[in-house]
Amino acid sequence: MSISIKKLQLFEATARLGKLTQAANEIALSQSAASQALKELEESLGYPLFERVGRDLLITENGQKALPKVRQIADILDSLKSDNLNNMSGLLRIVASGTIATYLLPKVLAEFIKVYPQVKPEIHIGNTQMVIAFLDKGKASIGLIEGPASHQHLQITPWQQDKLEVFCSPSHALASVKKISCKQLSQQSWVLREQGSGTRAIFDAAIEQVGLQLNLALEISRQSAIKESVKAGLGLGCLSKLTIADELKDGSLVALQSPLNLSRRFSLVTHKDSHHNLLTQTFIDFLTNKTGSNS
Repeated sequence: MSISIKKLQLFEATARLGKLTQAANEIALSQSAASQALKELEESLGYPLFERVGRDLLITENGQKALPKVRQIADILDSLKSDNLNNMSGLLRIVASGTIATYLLPKVLAEFIKVYPQVKPEIHIGNTQMVIAFLDKGKASIGLIEGPASHQHLQITPWQQDKLEVFCSPSHALASVKKISCKQLSQQSWVLREQGSGTRAIFDAAIEQVGLQLNLALEISRQSAIKESVKAGLGLGCLSKLTIADELKDGSLVALQSPLNLSRRFSLVTHKDSHHNLLTQTFIDFLTNKTGSNS
């Protein structure tokens, strides 16, 4: 029984979407035809790709090992459609964490699309854990994260430098001195990003380094909500300098010098074992070239 491109596409889509029905719709197959095609592919390969648990399909260990090679085939096929550098086009699937997606990515994308106007970006935004999950499932070709991470199948490369800033409202008692001590850190209430975000991971590591425990007043996944909560006096905040630059300028928030080590690097996430198509590789090179000029 032959291994066809269609069957490999079905396997990749099923692994990415988690549902055979959705995968079948994506590649224009009926449910019964998709089920048969997946069965034939497993027979041809000699091992199961998924375990059937109720209505869900869970990828097997062998399936996980085969997936990067299948994606490599898909990337090579895509590259055949866009090998003309002067006419580069196609869908550029990016997933980025909040700070990067809001404050860095728009400018970079605008510069890239100015050079390659026929490229269509598709952007998803989430925290670092979501970015890793999207890349792992093949829902994006390129990820951009704010915090430390590691993954068996993904390549994580430093991209740009950033620094977090502790801040308060102008009416806070610390606003006049613009400084906070170790003792004061543990005495204050805090409004922080959620667990799983790169910002929170850096902040927690810095707090652990100085051996403190904090009073967490609120945990919020939106930067804008954190800023507004701090302005309202609900506690101190800690976000990237990029996200509070306007508020520091207009005086609606006040930065506090702290003893914490809050430096970090934004990172580029790609598939470790995958051959990137021409469009993806061109954008990766574009981002990498930006490292030197913006770090």
